[in-house]
Amino acid sequence: MSIQSENEYEDLLALWSDLESGLGVILGSPASTQEFGHRVLQYDRWMQSLLQRDPDVGLYLLFQLAGNSPVGYSASHALVCAVLSHLITIELGIAKAERDSLVHAALTMNIGMTAMQDALATQVEKPTPEQQDAIRLHAAKGALMLGNLGVTDAHWLDIVSAHHDAAIDKADLRSAPPVVRLTRILKIVDRYAAMISPRMSRAGRTATESARALIANASAKTDEIGHALVRAVGLCPPGTYVRMDNDETAVVLRRSAQHNHPYVAIIANPAGEMVHSPRLHNTATNKGSKIKTALPASAVRARLNHFQMLRLGAFAAQQS
Repeated sequence: MSIQSENEYEDLLALWSDLESGLGVILGSPASTQEFGHRVLQYDRWMQSLLQRDPDVGLYLLFQLAGNSPVGYSASHALVCAVLSHLITIELGIAKAERDSLVHAALTMNIGMTAMQDALATQVEKPTPEQQDAIRLHAAKGALMLGNLGVTDAHWLDIVSAHHDAAIDKADLRSAPPVVRLTRILKIVDRYAAMISPRMSRAGRTATESARALIANASAKTDEIGHALVRAVGLCPPGTYVRMDNDETAVVLRRSAQHNHPYVAIIANPAGEMVHSPRLHNTATNKGSKIKTALPASAVRARLNHFQMLRLGAFAAQQS
């Protein structure tokens, strides 16, 4: 999708923001939500329609959101995990029914601790003993809540119930039942999204560090999921920041046909000064600088003109 005007950009941003805020409402007040399960399905279809318009734009906006603020963390985290789960199921060729169970579980996995999850994201101190107990019990509590809210999809409930179960990691991925494979995917994206998101107590890690940490710490049985995640979004996904080998700073705009060689916009010179007119650069070509390292969002203080960035991204899409 080519964004032709600031009005189109504002409309698209509003759709993603409304999706996230609506999700936050039903997760925060599930007992007050009529036909809770149906509402989750509606938000899933909404998410899919936005991704179909332009997945790179969706990733750009989501990673900018996830990497820059701990406010409203629970809904933001759920949406990022749902998008990543959706993209990984496409990458792995997982059947639609299984995909649906996984994405719905991703959207609701922390329903048992929504308010506390938001509080923890803005809390400098370590979790209290009471909070630690709530964290330990939230998966089972969440599955019970969903059942009481009318959810009947057994895979959905089982994935939520087991998404922190260490035993899930011991099963062989290829011979395991579908629910085990799906839960393993959710565990990976949950950890990844948590790593890149900031807290009041710490800055978020880079997407590259997070992906490599997951793959390095994973067993051979889990590597397939970690690598599928990297294939789906790249080591440096749209919306994340990088330093080039000439010390310029750039923001990633779009994935390219060459794995891990995305289109970027140069936004700062080697001295760290923001440039007046960001320029598009294809890191897959033999000309110009290459990506040297990923940067956390906290390393870039200036506010970007996201409409300008996405217009450059649309131009890149026409070139690819």
